[in-house]
Amino acid sequence: MTVVLPRLGLGTAPIGNLFRDVTERDAADTVAAAAAEGMTYFDTAPRYGHGLAEERLGRAVEGLGRAAPVISTKAGWLLRPGERVVTDWTERGLRESLESSLGRLRRPSVDVLFLHDPDDFPGEVRRTGFPAARRIREEGLAGAIGFGMNHCEPLAAYVAEFDVDVVLIAGRFSLLDHDALTTLLPLCAKTGTTVVVGGVFNTGLLADPRPGAMFHYRQAPAEVLARARRCGEICAGFGVPLAAAAIQFPYLHPAVGSVVVGCRSAAEVRANAAAARTEIPPELWHRLAEEGFVPPELLEA
Repeated sequence: MTVVLPRLGLGTAPIGNLFRDVTERDAADTVAAAAAEGMTYFDTAPRYGHGLAEERLGRAVEGLGRAAPVISTKAGWLLRPGERVVTDWTERGLRESLESSLGRLRRPSVDVLFLHDPDDFPGEVRRTGFPAARRIREEGLAGAIGFGMNHCEPLAAYVAEFDVDVVLIAGRFSLLDHDALTTLLPLCAKTGTTVVVGGVFNTGLLADPRPGAMFHYRQAPAEVLARARRCGEICAGFGVPLAAAAIQFPYLHPAVGSVVVGCRSAAEVRANAAAARTEIPPELWHRLAEEGFVPPELLEA
């Protein structure tokens, strides 16, 4: 089924202390700022800070006093003492994971449950994982089910095999990485599967292309950094911040229903919300296409 999600959401890995620590106050302010900006979709996972992101999101959302937000979380990996995680795609394992997440989130159910990074476990997903997710959906513990992954080929294989409601692809549909356009996005458009795009800044490079910036969770190679800086120069020539083009790029494909951006402060939330509202002239997209940052076929409709 096609899932309708808010167009812009908050990725909560940063408030789970990804890369650097975030205070409790800043985490709460981040969630509050997102809600104030209309970013009412929150994506989280047990593995974000070993449960910390879910705990902080649950407390913050409970304190907002606003209409219920849209929340997605993930399952497939169980938290163990000492910051360990173990994979478990059995029905018992998925239910244990979801039950623990619901406790941290202080909710009776979630809007979306993603099976998290099952790249190397197609047999387990086929035998127990996805059938269990379907039963969880039928019981109303999750409104929709799908997969959240960083790699397109295995994700597309799951979409082709199962009745997937929604998928989250991270870092593979950006101004610097068009991998999702090869198979995943055309397939999702055909099946009616909603696509959530995360990682639009490619681990920060497209937010701030400075020396030492990260790309795909490691320091950006010199040639990739140069490409990001060139992309920023083109955007600046049109008076558009690079972040605005990065956030809005995925919407050029009709299968994309939502973009989630990770933020660790209220200031980052407000900056990204403003970037998402920035008007981008069609001429900029065409100029970016000339230099390979935008696939031309996205502009043909």
